[in-house]
Amino acid sequence: MKRSLFHYFDSRQGATDKVAFLFGTTLFFKFLLFDFLWSLPTTFASFSTIEFYATKVIATLMLLAPYKLFRLWKSEAVVMFLLDMLLIANLMYFRTYYTAIPLDSYGLSGNLADFTGSVYDSFRWYDIFFPLSTLASICLYQLNKRSIPEKNSYKCYGGALGISLLLFAVTTLAKGGFKEAYNNVRQQAYLCSSTTSMYTVFGDLCFDLIDRKQQPTPQIEQEIQMWLSQKPEHRHLAEDIDTRNHCIVILAESLESWVLEQEVEGQEITPYLNKLLQDSTTLYAPHMLTQVKGGRSIDAQLLLCAGMLPINSGTYSSLYPDHTYGTLLKAMHQKKHSRNYLLTIDKVSTWNQGVIAYSFGTDTIIAYQDFELTEAFGTHKRTGDGSFLAQCAKKIADGEIWKPGENVYMQLVTYSGHAPFKLPEELKEIHFSPAIPQKMNDYMTTAHYTDKAIGKFVEYLKTLPQYDETLIVITGDHEGLATYREELCNAPGVEGIVSDKAFTPFIIVNSPTGMRYDKVMGQIDMYPTLLNLLRLDDYCWTGLGHSILDPDKKGFAVSPRMEVEGEETTPEEAAFARKAYDISDLMIRFDYLATQQ
Repeated sequence: MKRSLFHYFDSRQGATDKVAFLFGTTLFFKFLLFDFLWSLPTTFASFSTIEFYATKVIATLMLLAPYKLFRLWKSEAVVMFLLDMLLIANLMYFRTYYTAIPLDSYGLSGNLADFTGSVYDSFRWYDIFFPLSTLASICLYQLNKRSIPEKNSYKCYGGALGISLLLFAVTTLAKGGFKEAYNNVRQQAYLCSSTTSMYTVFGDLCFDLIDRKQQPTPQIEQEIQMWLSQKPEHRHLAEDIDTRNHCIVILAESLESWVLEQEVEGQEITPYLNKLLQDSTTLYAPHMLTQVKGGRSIDAQLLLCAGMLPINSGTYSSLYPDHTYGTLLKAMHQKKHSRNYLLTIDKVSTWNQGVIAYSFGTDTIIAYQDFELTEAFGTHKRTGDGSFLAQCAKKIADGEIWKPGENVYMQLVTYSGHAPFKLPEELKEIHFSPAIPQKMNDYMTTAHYTDKAIGKFVEYLKTLPQYDETLIVITGDHEGLATYREELCNAPGVEGIVSDKAFTPFIIVNSPTGMRYDKVMGQIDMYPTLLNLLRLDDYCWTGLGHSILDPDKKGFAVSPRMEVEGEETTPEEAAFARKAYDISDLMIRFDYLATQQ
């Protein structure tokens, strides 16, 4: 006798019914397919967590309820098609904005009528497997429904749901509860994009529901306004300075100031940058104090682009990516009609930089998958600075970016200076004796490599007809030596070479005002200085810092550890500068700037 397909799932009398197994398998497949596609450009790290599997089983069994509990196969089919639409929509949204669809945005779906081209562009042919899996399960049901046994057991169903819920509850409670566990994932550099794959789209929606945007109390608003009113007024630079309509920012990973203008064992560490410093049109501040916190590179982008200090706890780019930020990019776009580019060899999921870049006003992101993986090294095997900047130059030359007639803000984020500073032998062009401590040796060798890459890129920019109107900013995103600093400062035979302070360089090539600023400044002071030099002084947000071009600026800065570096200050001045960290935290956390526009 011919046997039905469902007999292959049969085992013993009392087994759970075969249609529920079929529909349940289909639902589980959809979640796994979604997570696979989500993780391709990000990370598969979530696949190794208990939450990943527990949430899939819970969601599958709950969505299976229409058939399992009420035998409503048509209702189950509708549920599966709706799930297909939800998952595909979130994948399409992710391909543009690098995040799941926020809860509030579901009510704005009607706006898509104006962006049908963008919607179609976000669709991929393999997305069709979602509805195809639903159709396949319905067809199998129809072909075999006459041979389906009447028996319907709830033991396996209830047991699986109970065990999954218990596993999820225990694991989550051990991490401080759902909100705390979810936030903890969001604040990890290479895992922050994995919340959706770990907790499913439904977990994202639950988090959005319980983490509604907080409204500042009148007392908090008064505290912010009081501090801002006492901050020195941002002064316009003279109107007769030359105009710069383009801004190129090179954010060099872990570049410290002490390697510049330095020779060790007769070898110049940064000859290209040193040459740029000799130019009369270069502005150079060697004593810029690192002010980043746990977000490191992404905190540096907040300081540079938005003139705000890092939040007190966590990472702003993961916790508050959709809040309102006044930025250099938005000022450039508003005043100079610029197109704003972010070029990085990292994945856009790292530190949630893809999402925050759009919040900052970026128009085009060119990232990891857009660059050839050459000269690759480092912890995460990213494209080396030499290859990265050469490929950036080629993209400009080919007209892929900075098209004719465009005013641009272009931010290039390098990677080679990332710890542990291990440059491959074939890329080394300077060598030091064993008398130099190994970590110092590695750092200087890598800095020399990055210096050459930056130098060649700047030389290329000088050949462009737009160069005269181009401001080039070169800076380190933060210090690099961390806990090695004290050891290297005290190492015998190399005393006085490594700085005992966490200073990064602030270099502006082709500045309308050339100068050397030897006083201490903070990273927070870059933003108002660039507003001056780009003649964007009337932009609505002038930052929390103080332009170094203001003659009244005092030469000191406060580190994240609340230590004052630089000129002697009064207790009141120090307290006011320290307070800036709390004010910035409040402004970001309560989305203060959104209420001021």
